[in-house]
Amino acid sequence: MAGTITALKIQKRSKERVNLFLDDEYAFSVSLSVAATLKKEQYLSDADIEQLKDQYEQYKAYQHAVRFLSFRSRSQMEVESHLRDKDYAPDVISQTIERLTHEQYLDDEAFVRFWLEDRERFRPRGERGLRYELRQKGIADEVIDAVLADLDEDQLAWAAVEPKLRQWRQLDEANLKKKIFGFLNRRGFDYDVAQTVCRRAWESLHESN
Repeated sequence: MAGTITALKIQKRSKERVNLFLDDEYAFSVSLSVAATLKKEQYLSDADIEQLKDQYEQYKAYQHAVRFLSFRSRSQMEVESHLRDKDYAPDVISQTIERLTHEQYLDDEAFVRFWLEDRERFRPRGERGLRYELRQKGIADEVIDAVLADLDEDQLAWAAVEPKLRQWRQLDEANLKKKIFGFLNRRGFDYDVAQTVCRRAWESLHESN
């Protein structure tokens, strides 16, 4: 497939990508930055072409990953899975992950902190529930341990239950306890935490009467 570059044309849909023509026929695409290092009438050997194609594949994988990360913080495993779904080769994925980590686009500890803040704000969960979710996202246990060390489960459980008290205010103590235990168990809170919240909830409703 060796040949001479006869044209370099910027793609209409993407100004960062360039179509490369060899001997007046479209051959493959390169990134704009790579195209800037090439010129018309330049001869490309088979080895040159293979290298340029590898560079372009790496470029595409990186762009896909950055776009995926632009929506929200992601774990390393999520990015790897996303790139596999796009059919990138293992070595391309590995190089992309290494670059993203070096550039601090990927940081599993920062991701865990983001995840906890999001959960605390919108859907509080207990340590058991959080550990399960984070393991599903490929986070190492030592990273989870470090970030969850200062978790205040009592406060999180209360934050989860408090908005529900208005609709449960007519329940007797036994049924209120049943509701709270079931709700908190589904959110990954343990028995002791649920017990503490039950007492606080009953006292809170009692005081408001």
